[in-house]
Amino acid sequence: MKRILYLLYILIQCTWGLGQTIIGFFFFLIHITKPHRFYRGAIQTQWDNRWAGLSLGLFIFVPNNEGDYFTGARVHEYGHTIQSLVLGPLYAIVGVISVGWGSVVYPILKRQEKYKDLPYTKCFVEYNASWLGEKVTGEKAVW
Repeated sequence: MKRILYLLYILIQCTWGLGQTIIGFFFFLIHITKPHRFYRGAIQTQWDNRWAGLSLGLFIFVPNNEGDYFTGARVHEYGHTIQSLVLGPLYAIVGVISVGWGSVVYPILKRQEKYKDLPYTKCFVEYNASWLGEKVTGEKAVW
């Protein structure tokens, strides 16, 4: 049954989620020498960034550190793939919000004393990715 679900996952990512999957494939090629494995139907790449993850359709890119953060980041990024399954081409909106939050807004806020304890998942898109990742995988995501 798992194989059928994974094949369905791949089929949907390569049709309904084709736009983000194509972009993810280019990132995959850029990081082709990094370690890869299948994770619940997705193609996981462990890249050289210790803290940042990325999810583009069928492809997830996870930090190169180990332990709880690595596992939690993988589950979180997998949650983004579920968003991709649901939203298809509209996932681009999630991508813009996620990149804007993670690259611009969140780092600026974290530098202020008032927001030093602000969780990354305060942004609804990121919260939803961690929530979905936990619900689908049964594993703990980063919060």
